Amino acid sequence: MRWWSVANLVSNTGAWMQLTVQNLLVLQITGSAAATGLSLAVQAGPGLLLGVLGGAAVDRWPRKLTAAVSQVVLGAVAFTTAALMAGDLLSMPVLLLLAAVTGIVNTIDGPATALLGNDLVPARDVPSAIALGSVVHSSGRLAGTAVAAVAVGTLGTASAYVANGLSFLFVAAVIPFLRPVRGGQREGRAAAVPAGAEAARTGGSPGGRRRARFRVGDESGARAGLAYFLQRPRLVALAAVTGLSSVFGRNYQLTLAVLVVGPLHASESDFGTVSTVLAVGGIAGAVVAGRLRKPSVRLVATLAACGGLLQVAAGLSPGLSVLILLVVPMAVVESVSDTAGATLLQTDPAPEMRGRVLGVWRTASTSWGLAGPPLLGLLLEYAGARGALVSGGLLIAAAVGCGALRHRRAARRVMEPVPLTAADAPSADLLVTAS
Repeated sequence: MRWWSVANLVSNTGAWMQLTVQNLLVLQITGSAAATGLSLAVQAGPGLLLGVLGGAAVDRWPRKLTAAVSQVVLGAVAFTTAALMAGDLLSMPVLLLLAAVTGIVNTIDGPATALLGNDLVPARDVPSAIALGSVVHSSGRLAGTAVAAVAVGTLGTASAYVANGLSFLFVAAVIPFLRPVRGGQREGRAAAVPAGAEAARTGGSPGGRRRARFRVGDESGARAGLAYFLQRPRLVALAAVTGLSSVFGRNYQLTLAVLVVGPLHASESDFGTVSTVLAVGGIAGAVVAGRLRKPSVRLVATLAACGGLLQVAAGLSPGLSVLILLVVPMAVVESVSDTAGATLLQTDPAPEMRGRVLGVWRTASTSWGLAGPPLLGLLLEYAGARGALVSGGLLIAAAVGCGALRHRRAARRVMEPVPLTAADAPSADLLVTAS
């Protein structure tokens, strides 16, 4: 696990180096901001269209081999981009093609590397492993952004792609030496069976109402993953809460940027301070999330509501200093919520379905990731930065509250005793026989 964490730190640093200069590269080639958005959409598109298929492939193929091959292919794409840049041969169509290839490979690489990391620890330590991954991700983001500025200034834009390619090869070289926990799949299966049995018994709803349930092995491939996901109410509720929060509550790089340079009349460097505080708060939240053992959808929903209320307070903040004080708990809540949600996704399903569940999640998260910024942009346009933050936060908190109230009423209604009718009453002969 230590080697895997080091490899992920190197990989995340390289990835953020490339992301830092990617938009600049498109602008250098085309001079169009719209082309920048197009390149991002092309890279994200395969996650929307092929995420379920990628997850199904991960469940079918050997996990270590799948992760290693996908890392090598991603490294080859990065090296190809750097070589074309060095030869002044990189055009917009070629760049879009490389972005599409990256997106396709990521539909397999994402779930494969996530589940491979979980195989390295006992099932009880999976939340801590995911939290550690969050710390590594945030640290790599800080390091990659800082190193990219130095590398591009001294060696040119292509150096970021070379560094990212080398980081992929480093991960691929580490994977063959990883040793999954002996019996890790057995432990994961043991943890998943009671949840599945409970869902089958109760129909996934309060009070034990029965209905036909999906059973692992009824179908194969991508369609099985989608059916399995839709028939687990916890996963559907998790998707609903996360999607709503992602669209109206987590685009802080957009909403807080507009708030800082707009109503608060601060500078762009001040927003850089806010971004740094967000990153540091995310690391602190990941450390806190490492203490989680049995996260639940209720916990994720509660954190989403708290984040929404903190967002309301941020939208009403009178000055930059107050905003910075609020940003810390906002980042902590978001990080803990992300870790809890990721733990549920990777431990609640049966082991043989986890790749497909992550594939379905990738499709869903890509859809709200693509739809969120335009919707939020319209809200910012008509309501302003403060209005967007306040209305979005209240919407999240209200939706979580309504969902909790509805769930409680359903549970109470099902648990109410059903009165016996005359036909249901035991006969005298039966009572005599019983006595």
